Amino acid sequence: MSDAPPPLEYVADLVVRVAAPTVVSGTRRVVGITGGEVTGPRLRGKVLAGGADFQVIRADSTTELEARYVIQTDSGALIYVINTGFRHGPAEAMERLQKGEAVDPGLIYFRCTPRFETSAAEYQWLTKNVFVGTAVRRPDSVELAIYQLL
Repeated sequence: MSDAPPPLEYVADLVVRVAAPTVVSGTRRVVGITGGEVTGPRLRGKVLAGGADFQVIRADSTTELEARYVIQTDSGALIYVINTGFRHGPAEAMERLQKGEAVDPGLIYFRCTPRFETSAAEYQWLTKNVFVGTAVRRPDSVELAIYQLL
């Protein structure tokens, strides 16, 4: 078995626009997805409005995320996304993020593992590979860079 890490191939950047969070309880939030853009060498299109990011904020200030939304490609194909991840950083920075304030992305660990579902033949490769991503939370959006694990 090789001890070399597997390479990554860049797929696309996503800008997912989000609404203000709905606080369901002290630790549970739901953040509506209002749209967005997908640009990259292997995937291009838009994020459709209507999805949501379901979050749990743990006692240690780590946010567990599960976003579900749909991408419509430039060719019209629909791709369902289930993206789970973790976001954490210094307590003060996390508090500012929760209030919707801008925070230096270098202070925050934000990683995700998206999964994809589609019936479109040209995008079946999305349904049978592993993907990872890095993310940045902005006051009104989340910016993601998605990579295929080769």
